[in-house]
Amino acid sequence: MVTNSFFRDVSILGWERAGIWGRWGVFEGEYDYEDGYEKESGERQREGGEEGLRWHFWVSRVSGSIRMMVRNFLSFLLLGLFSGALWAQPVSTTRMQERLEDLITLQRELLVRASAAQVQEDVEQLRPRLQNLVFDWEGYLRDYPEEVEGLIGYSMLLGNPLIDERKRAQALLLKANSIDPNLPIVKNQLGKYLAEEGLPLQALPYFIAAADLVPDEPLYHYQIGQLLAGGRDVFLESAEWTAEAIDKAMQDALAEAVKLDSESLPYAYRYAESYYDLETPPWDDALAAWQALEARVESPVEQQMMRLHQANVLLFQDKLDETESMLVGMWDEVLVGQRDHLIERLDRLRNPPPKPEPTDAEAQFVKNADVEPAATLNVPEFQPMDVPELSPLSAGTMVEINRDATIDEIVGTADGTAEADLADEEIEETEE
Repeated sequence: MVTNSFFRDVSILGWERAGIWGRWGVFEGEYDYEDGYEKESGERQREGGEEGLRWHFWVSRVSGSIRMMVRNFLSFLLLGLFSGALWAQPVSTTRMQERLEDLITLQRELLVRASAAQVQEDVEQLRPRLQNLVFDWEGYLRDYPEEVEGLIGYSMLLGNPLIDERKRAQALLLKANSIDPNLPIVKNQLGKYLAEEGLPLQALPYFIAAADLVPDEPLYHYQIGQLLAGGRDVFLESAEWTAEAIDKAMQDALAEAVKLDSESLPYAYRYAESYYDLETPPWDDALAAWQALEARVESPVEQQMMRLHQANVLLFQDKLDETESMLVGMWDEVLVGQRDHLIERLDRLRNPPPKPEPTDAEAQFVKNADVEPAATLNVPEFQPMDVPELSPLSAGTMVEINRDATIDEIVGTADGTAEADLADEEIEETEE
């Protein structure tokens, strides 16, 4: 149902920006950090068709700016979580604590500067200092190999794309988890790495553990919802999940994130968007969610964006006149293409193309298939007969069947794999 690499999480120290906040993919391909979402949208349209249910508005500059807003918001939220986790303890005057605080401060400074770099040359200028930071971390862990905060901090640096030592980062996190199994930041990061490797079933317990440890943290609930939405096909392939269970758990998790941080526009936006992911969307609820978002945003462009979503929902409800009223008026130039796309869909629904006439060969086939029905049916007379007595199946025979017969021999085989539209998680819209 989805494309592009899975759960490119923002680094907890705030530099890797393309992420878990985008759609999960088929565990292949890499994001282009500048226009990955535009590529993703194009792939969905090619694979699922422009009439699919999971239609999103991410190909314009406005959509890119909203995605960047979401990524930056969550990136610095994670940064705050990590800093709080390390410095929540009373300030220590020991040399170990001083070294740790110095390393964390420098790491945060360098990664924030890298995230703000406009050109690659600015990033390259930071590499020597980052390399020295790696040496300093190595020395710190040689002196304090069991220090959990040090293991976590160094893993965040190694997992950053500037360093890209993911396996070593995971090893440090696993060591920290073995020392203290009640660290939510460790659970979260281990789940992230598993998700990126295309293992959502294995990642989910870590995300749930993080949310259980800190139930008031909205980010952890948000990530559960994202994982269930992105990994839907994989979850459906397992015997433990149904479509209804996935839909409910996903929306419950996203709704909990919104409840815990009611001021967060990114959380509310993703919750409204989640209605497109449902197998049977309650469109009235979806419409109400987009209307509420329109009332919250302030800029005219964002308000128009929410109106486009409302028009999209109205089309799925076959409320064509209401859709037309929603699309009239002046629109910002960056949204005109999206509006025109909806107008085209509206026209096709009102004026569906005529059904093609059958070819001569098809007409001849139908003609040849027409046969005059028989005037009468000759039903043979029923003749009763004796039914031979059957000996009961012995218990020994039952055991023999259970021991030697295979499931395929007894019940046959069936291919229960449900093919999904990976392009857009879309439900095909009937236009007849």
